[in-house]
Amino acid sequence: MTDSEPHPEMHLPAAVERLRAQYRALPSGQPVRLAKTTSNLFRPRERGARAGLDVSGLDEVFSVDPVARTAYVGGMTTYEHLVDATLAHGLMPLVVPQLKTITIGGALTGLGIESSSWRAGLPHESALSIDVLTGAGDIVRATPDGPDAELFTTFPNSYGTLGYAAAATIELVAVHPYVHLRHVRFEDLDELSAAIDKLVGAGDGERTTWDGEPVDFIDASVFPPRDDDGPARLEAFLTLGTWADEAPYTSDYTGMGVYYRSVRSRHEDWLTVRDYLWRWDTDWFWCSRALGVQNPKIRRWVPKRLLRSDNYQRVIGLENRYHVKARIDARRGLPARERVVQDVEIPVERLAEFLRWFVDTVPIEPIWLCPLRLRRPAPTANGQWPLYPLAPDELYVNVGFWSTVPIAEGDVEGDVNRRIEAKVAELDGHKSLYSDAYYGPEEFWKLYGRDQYEQAKRRYDPDSRLLDLYDKAVRGR
Repeated sequence: MTDSEPHPEMHLPAAVERLRAQYRALPSGQPVRLAKTTSNLFRPRERGARAGLDVSGLDEVFSVDPVARTAYVGGMTTYEHLVDATLAHGLMPLVVPQLKTITIGGALTGLGIESSSWRAGLPHESALSIDVLTGAGDIVRATPDGPDAELFTTFPNSYGTLGYAAAATIELVAVHPYVHLRHVRFEDLDELSAAIDKLVGAGDGERTTWDGEPVDFIDASVFPPRDDDGPARLEAFLTLGTWADEAPYTSDYTGMGVYYRSVRSRHEDWLTVRDYLWRWDTDWFWCSRALGVQNPKIRRWVPKRLLRSDNYQRVIGLENRYHVKARIDARRGLPARERVVQDVEIPVERLAEFLRWFVDTVPIEPIWLCPLRLRRPAPTANGQWPLYPLAPDELYVNVGFWSTVPIAEGDVEGDVNRRIEAKVAELDGHKSLYSDAYYGPEEFWKLYGRDQYEQAKRRYDPDSRLLDLYDKAVRGR
């Protein structure tokens, strides 16, 4: 047994043991990947001869402890399945990323965020332990204070390049049956930023309120001015959610209704807890608009079961592979388009500055905002998670924008993304790596913890059977 293997008393589910056996049966020099049918990554990948590990047995909630408020789950368990299992006990994960097919392992190694993140931080902060299949072929139970604490702290934002989450034990929190929503309108970005800062700051040690009502969830939507049916001037809506035991009514945005449109048209709303958690999934936030299914004449004929983010993702995947729409646009004389699908973290005091620049520079709307502060300092000397070093005491606001833009004359594909990367760095922000990245190696490693990563890589993937983080995140290998 090496110093990276589990303790002899550590009991693992059969599916985890099978995963380890699969890995060890592969030729020692053969690169590997996970054989899975879904992905929430938006960057292109080279097609190569990489062995695929069967992870089908890891989409399972192995146990829920309603007394301790914990769950032990397979790394490929989708949040949809996890939420169904925990809601049966009146519980949920502290942070539930917005899309149903995001997996717990994906959120732990690739980050995740939601409207509870202003208080609960990121998903990996509520992990008590992570069972990792390392590049060396061992199953390691990484904990904040155990012998593999180094892996526990470098795993977030490593995107499977140090190992794969085979299973994890996570904390849960109690739920109420309903969520009461209030959509507060702003026309001034400085006032919106100040309101977010005040709300989150007021939550230190006590339950924050707005107009006398407690606040449990915070996110926002920004609608820049448009020439068609959009606003004539910029509008932003701060959406405040509050747990409730009763509701005078509940809205349904899983059929003809489109949730993001309700943000502009309703002052308040009520959703069941499950519908609140998946309010963005039905229309992939607002991205289903590009596929035509928000048109009522089309939508009425689409079965509810097909109104899901993973189905839209498959359609986009086919376009990325075959470029049918791009070829049609070219024949029509339309300019080529650049994909701009990003989430970035901006310090709240620079938020309005970033948004003004973005609205003036990048023709994408709407824009999603979600405040974020680390739940507690990371178990490292400086309190930061090495590969995504958010400052422990800083309030950030996640800014999400997901669309394509025409490539302007004189530009090349990637120029808009490069300008965004430069602006984020200028404002002391951070950028998630689930989508396209254009950093050069030196700049990339300055931002994403090179020394700590390379040290962990030598220990947990000594033969480099897994990809390097730069190769995976930027080069798309």
